[in-house]
Amino acid sequence: MTPVTYDLDAIRTVFPSWSVFRSDAGAFYATRRGETLTDQQIDAGLQRTVCADGLANFVRLLQEQEGLR
Repeated sequence: MTPVTYDLDAIRTVFPSWSVFRSDAGAFYATRRGETLTDQQIDAGLQRTVCADGLANFVRLLQEQEGLR
């Protein structure tokens, strides 16, 4: 079986306003860097932190968050 590869540095380059990491359990996480969201932004769907078990889903979540800006 070929292991699934991922490049967190590439994701960090594409999404520089997010702090990106992978947990010991294998989940992908991203937290906004130096930004406090208002109640209005949160109500509009912006999230301070996103997480996903799979890389494709994780990137999709980050793209969605960027699209809400």
